[in-house]
Amino acid sequence: MISAVAAVVFWLSLLLVAHTYVLFPWLLARQARGRRQNAQVYTADDENLPAVDILLAVHNEEQVIEEKIHSTFTTTYPLDRLTFYIGSDNSADQTHALVERLQQQYPQIRFRPFSQRTGKPGVMEALSREAAAPVLVLTDANVFFAPDTLYHLVKHFCNPAIGLVGGNILNPEHRQEGISGQEKAYLERENLIKYQEGVVWGTMIGAFGGCFAVRRAAYQPAPAHFLVDDFYISLAVLQAGYQAINELQAVCYEDVSDRLPEEFRRKARISAGNFQNLRVFRGLLWPMWSGRAYAFWSHKVLRWFTPFFLLLLLLANTVLVAEGAGWFYGLTLLGQQGLLLLLPLDWLLRQAGIHNRLLRFITHFYSMNAALLLGLWRYLRGIKTTVWQPTQRFQQAAK
Repeated sequence: MISAVAAVVFWLSLLLVAHTYVLFPWLLARQARGRRQNAQVYTADDENLPAVDILLAVHNEEQVIEEKIHSTFTTTYPLDRLTFYIGSDNSADQTHALVERLQQQYPQIRFRPFSQRTGKPGVMEALSREAAAPVLVLTDANVFFAPDTLYHLVKHFCNPAIGLVGGNILNPEHRQEGISGQEKAYLERENLIKYQEGVVWGTMIGAFGGCFAVRRAAYQPAPAHFLVDDFYISLAVLQAGYQAINELQAVCYEDVSDRLPEEFRRKARISAGNFQNLRVFRGLLWPMWSGRAYAFWSHKVLRWFTPFFLLLLLLANTVLVAEGAGWFYGLTLLGQQGLLLLLPLDWLLRQAGIHNRLLRFITHFYSMNAALLLGLWRYLRGIKTTVWQPTQRFQQAAK
């Protein structure tokens, strides 16, 4: 009886992990093959291109704010239809001075400094109340636009069914001793999955928060105590009955952390925020046979619970070996234990200046799942604050 239960737990856990990481992307790619993105778009010279308000919350972003502003206004989109709202969450560096100086060059900037820490959702909500354009573009300070990024984000709002359009954020791979290569591979895969979800069902499950556009009529700001406002906004658009898609031509570039501890901290914060959103939008998980629910379960929810599946997989495998279930389970247990032993091996090699890409992928996978687990623990304990510190980025690390 114990062996039978352990076998069910083992195979079910393995299937769920395989589904979210392997089967779902494969099945989605097959369904998306030959299909086209929304074709009802504005042309680049269309005189009906809508006005756009860009919203940006910053805190101590002196390293990147100038490049961010310059990249935003170096655009093919008509400047007379752009307004750039910047809210500073009580920055203590030179961010205020830099923005105020650039206001003289770019009169489309509307700057609002906050004298007390408010948190990103609070800043964005305040900015959105001031904004009046029919299209909002939400972005981060470390995400830099290409000249045609704004056009490719906005062109789809010619179709009244489209409520949100995500950007295609590309990441440079900085150096082999960090995790930028692993993050780059992960984000490229995520971009493709989001694009294919939009092509197949019109239900991209969550835009990358660094760059996306949302129809003003579909925009619902996240509550002030929510950690991941972009995911809240994305799901609220789907809940309102609009489509959400990803536009691969809306290219922008993100400077990311190269350090595992920094990325672990960020992923743990995102994880806690994801569970906040899951509680609010659990209704989107039904009916399970709808494309929207299937994508939400497969792409996100199962992945968030993968740490538990991995623990159950190891526990069930150990029980099966102890019960003498056969040589196959002995091999799978050795395989699981071997993967875990590769984590300290990667650390030791890294200390010696030896960097193995495969080992780093294994370290990245287990570390990010540990961050998911920590995020759930923090969510269950209660979210105390939504104020944030910018992730240490490559420019800062290189100084």
